[in-house]
Amino acid sequence: MLIELRIQNYAVIDRLTLRIGPGLNVLTGETGAGKSIVVGALSLLLGERASADVVRAGGDKATVEGVFDIGDRPEIAAILAEHGIEPEEGLLILRREVASEGRSRAWINGSPATAGMLGEVGRQLVDMHGQHEHQTLLRGDEQRAILDAYAGTEALVAEVRTAYRRLRDAEDRLAELERKRRETEQQAEYLRHQVQEIEQAKLRVGEEAELAEEAHRLDHAEDLARLSGRLYQELYAAEDAIVARLGELRRVLEQLIRIDPSQSEALDLFEPAYINLEELGRQLGKYQASVEYDPARLEEIRRRQDLIFRLKSRYGPEIADVIETGRRARAALDLLDGAAFERRTLEREVEEARAALEALAARLRAARQDAAARLSKEIMALLPEVGLGGGRFEVGLVELPEIGAEGAEQIEFRIALNAGFEPRPLARVASGGELSRVMLALKTVLASQDRIPTLIFDEIDTGIGGQIGHRVGEKIRRVADQHQVFVITHLAQIACRADHHFRVEKGTVDGVTSTTVVPLTGEDRVRELARMLGGDPDSAASLEHARELLGVTARA
Repeated sequence: MLIELRIQNYAVIDRLTLRIGPGLNVLTGETGAGKSIVVGALSLLLGERASADVVRAGGDKATVEGVFDIGDRPEIAAILAEHGIEPEEGLLILRREVASEGRSRAWINGSPATAGMLGEVGRQLVDMHGQHEHQTLLRGDEQRAILDAYAGTEALVAEVRTAYRRLRDAEDRLAELERKRRETEQQAEYLRHQVQEIEQAKLRVGEEAELAEEAHRLDHAEDLARLSGRLYQELYAAEDAIVARLGELRRVLEQLIRIDPSQSEALDLFEPAYINLEELGRQLGKYQASVEYDPARLEEIRRRQDLIFRLKSRYGPEIADVIETGRRARAALDLLDGAAFERRTLEREVEEARAALEALAARLRAARQDAAARLSKEIMALLPEVGLGGGRFEVGLVELPEIGAEGAEQIEFRIALNAGFEPRPLARVASGGELSRVMLALKTVLASQDRIPTLIFDEIDTGIGGQIGHRVGEKIRRVADQHQVFVITHLAQIACRADHHFRVEKGTVDGVTSTTVVPLTGEDRVRELARMLGGDPDSAASLEHARELLGVTARA
């Protein structure tokens, strides 16, 4: 609910604070006093396009600020949370500034916001009915929401949305599978070549170093045999080999120790050296025997190295990369082999999801058709009471080419304002005032279902008066029992039913025109009603007529 509206330097308004209460709030005043300017400022606050033209002459910027009570609207808090904004003790403060050079800025609870964010939040707070550009009733999604609220099909619509998302998800996965399958089929011959070439090679990580080491030994086999043979002979095999000579020296050392046992530790030092050299000689002998010049094996290694080089050049840079390329190619071929089965599985899933969506959409369509007939009938019954007696209203269901997230049809409100004409879409027929009265009829029917707390009606009394004015006033009063309603009117029959009555006054301050808003009570309100009735507001008859209107509405 809107609690307070503050306007500064907007059009002819210098500074204005309007405290709005629950129920029916009425704004009246002389023609040209600036009543619609207040609504224009509120439209700006709720995300309407900004223009430097709204800045008051001599001002550097226009400012509009609104305070809303959202304590009972958790969905608003959820929208704010999505943008990282916290409500302030159940209050929401929207602020919009328009600079004289045209730049616009906005805030929500002190946090910078965009006009789009203001509009998103504003649509949940205020339903505005007047000029076409403000008319939510002209939007197809709003008309659908109205019908679904009337039909009580919101839960069914949510099921349709879920089924639609499930179908789209299955279709997307099937399309992605088909895309991959087509790509794989186009590359299948190349992939099979890759797999055959890489898998036949039987590569191992680390193989290159092993091959390089073996090739190096084979390249130097003669040198290795010669060198190891010499070492073997010198250390172990020759008659005067080092090991044989050390054996003699060992016997000499043993004689020395027998003579001088204090040198026995020398044998401990000699013995390991003797044993190690003896073992080294044996090993070198074995090594010499193992060294073999094998040109065939060397050629085999060279061919293997060439193969690895080619595979690395194509799929590398390293053996691990070549192996991974082969793995990916094999996986792609496996996908191609398994795609037919997976495709059949996904096709069944798509068919099942489509069948479920079609069944839900059919239920929704039937419910909407029934509700459309009932709503059309109820609105038709109310049209004469809001000054559209020759009108004909209907709710049309326009079939869509395919089922969407909101069902299989678009909802279209149509009206003929004169007898003998076929109903046409609202936007192509009705004026601002007529649209406001159509919306009033809808709000009268939907008062208990509608969740938007504040309704604003501008131009609703255009072209009506007398008994029709009384009936329109009664309908507004009924809607105001369920909502906060703000009405700009010239009719006393509407104004007399207000819970809160405000008068717009235009005056001059220091030679500059300025608009103010004054709350009316008591005799001030009686005089305003007398003026609106068209008589002399100072005459006893006019004043008595105004008191009579107030008395009748008070008793009602």
